[in-house]
Amino acid sequence: MPIREVSVRNVRISDDFWSPRQALVTDVTVPYMEKILRDEVPEARKSHAVSNFRMAAGEESGTFYGMVFQDSDAAKWLEAAAYSLLLKPDRELAERVDELVALIGRCQQEDGYLNTYFTVREPGKRWTNLLECHELYCAGHMLEAGAALHEAAGKDELLRICIRLADHICDRFEKEEGIPGHQEIEIGLLRLFRATGRTRYRDMALRFLDMRGQDPEWFVRHTPPHPGIHYGGYDIDPADTAYNQSDVPVREQTTARGHAVRQLYLLTAMADAAAETGDRALLDACRRLFDNITQRQMYVTGAVGSSAHHEAFTVDYDLPPDRCYGETCASVAMVFFARSLLRNRPDGQYADLMELELFNAALAGMQLDGKRFFYVNPLEVDTRVSGRVPGYKHVLPRRPPWHDCACCPPNLARLITSLGGYLWSEDEGAVYSHLFVGSEASTRFGRIRLETGYPWRGNVDYTVVDGGDFTLAVHIPGHVTDYTLTVNRRTEDYPVRDGYVYIRRAWQAGDTVALAFEMPVRRLRADIRVRSCAGKTALARGPLIYCFEETDQEEPLFSVFISPEGKIDPAPSLPGLPEEIVCLSMEGYADVSPGTQYGPGPLGRKPCRLKAVPYFAWANRAPGSMAVWIREQR
Repeated sequence: MPIREVSVRNVRISDDFWSPRQALVTDVTVPYMEKILRDEVPEARKSHAVSNFRMAAGEESGTFYGMVFQDSDAAKWLEAAAYSLLLKPDRELAERVDELVALIGRCQQEDGYLNTYFTVREPGKRWTNLLECHELYCAGHMLEAGAALHEAAGKDELLRICIRLADHICDRFEKEEGIPGHQEIEIGLLRLFRATGRTRYRDMALRFLDMRGQDPEWFVRHTPPHPGIHYGGYDIDPADTAYNQSDVPVREQTTARGHAVRQLYLLTAMADAAAETGDRALLDACRRLFDNITQRQMYVTGAVGSSAHHEAFTVDYDLPPDRCYGETCASVAMVFFARSLLRNRPDGQYADLMELELFNAALAGMQLDGKRFFYVNPLEVDTRVSGRVPGYKHVLPRRPPWHDCACCPPNLARLITSLGGYLWSEDEGAVYSHLFVGSEASTRFGRIRLETGYPWRGNVDYTVVDGGDFTLAVHIPGHVTDYTLTVNRRTEDYPVRDGYVYIRRAWQAGDTVALAFEMPVRRLRADIRVRSCAGKTALARGPLIYCFEETDQEEPLFSVFISPEGKIDPAPSLPGLPEEIVCLSMEGYADVSPGTQYGPGPLGRKPCRLKAVPYFAWANRAPGSMAVWIREQR
């Protein structure tokens, strides 16, 4: 039996940290996003996604509005709604989902083709520009939504629509060459394969993967000129083959490059395909790029994609905190990639990556009220230049209510609502607990319950509800250096391998495993090649990265520093933040300006008290500057 995650249907989350966030998305964010898709939120950017479907169905007149991939916003919302219905049954939401699915069905053409842009605006040009036009990308998200509604909500109408769409794609691209311009269809096809068991979809996904990079000039020859039309908001150079990772065959790739989300969707599909087929070369390539990204091209928060130019990776160690792009979608995709790697092999570094992204870079993409969203997630904001000065216009000090390119908000919503599917895996002899999230999992060996105060406290308790003979493998996060583990209140030694402690026994109902560990504040320092962070430190506690907001400091934010020996204490939540949040407090110092722009003498210095908040919670109070990396005086 291969490693498979315990289905989201078989996991019930009951967690002091994540349950309120799931409830927020279910009760606030999903309805809010639906109104935006219907253009019912005046202060938000127009979406027009539902109207585009109505026009494609011949039920509304007008002109297609939005990005060429606008359909994908509705597809990701449907996926989030599917998991929302699993978390909290809602008859009215279910009816609205059915209504939108029926509308989508009325848009589908006789041969199975489904895309509102080319139905409404350019009906004679479908499949003529795979590089820029996102038809396969939109189809992939629709396939994922169909599979999610089938799995989580027991609704199969969209699945039937998606089967017709997937068959249309297979009929066309089994016979002729085609390379997706934006990877995603591969994930959708593999997911549809798992939902239906139809190997045709798996094989089509493999064909798309295998063709990429075999002919680096393919897009040059197959991208037609289109003066005056900007499909993705900017022109993509067909000769820039690194941009969409088509310069090298996928099994030979070694370095993350180009558009970050494309890269990570590609890697997710490669890891999924490796899990389905046992393709060692695919998995080896995934591991190489995992190492390259996490060791050389990832920010301390988990953000990836350091350049605003084409939302891209650049070169190793080029990680400027103040110009960081760090698209929320890229952090969400990092979670997808890590989970897909765990389908191949239980390895703590993959679970560590999921934890880092979930608690930091991904979660920061949504405001605490569930109605405002970051597209870009910088690690430093100076309100004098951020959002204003060229080079910093993408760096915003506040989350907007929506975006013209709104891929990130529904992507984050579907991740949070489906979180139960990321927590547990199983194989023929073991159950794997990857993340410390309070939950109860119904596994092939019976039910297991996890209770915890994480991420604020270092206590994790497992209770075996139904007995059985199996191994419970518990992931110990990489930041935990020492812990106490007891089974039925007795301390014993158990083997640890690749970040998991393996506890093998014949379990009886009521057996317990208790894990306890300290969560001291950690000072993190960057590799000396990350030039922007030289002489600075970042603070972490448990899985959380912290940042300094201007509103909490006694002195100007960019004048302060801490000493390497100073004590840093956990502190109560700061005004304006939820009371359960643990903040940090420490003694610091501030440089005193010489009084002129440039002065000859040494800077003065005075002591001050500094405070830090979890990075995910920044920009929820008064607008102001922010920094993750703080100077450390030696």
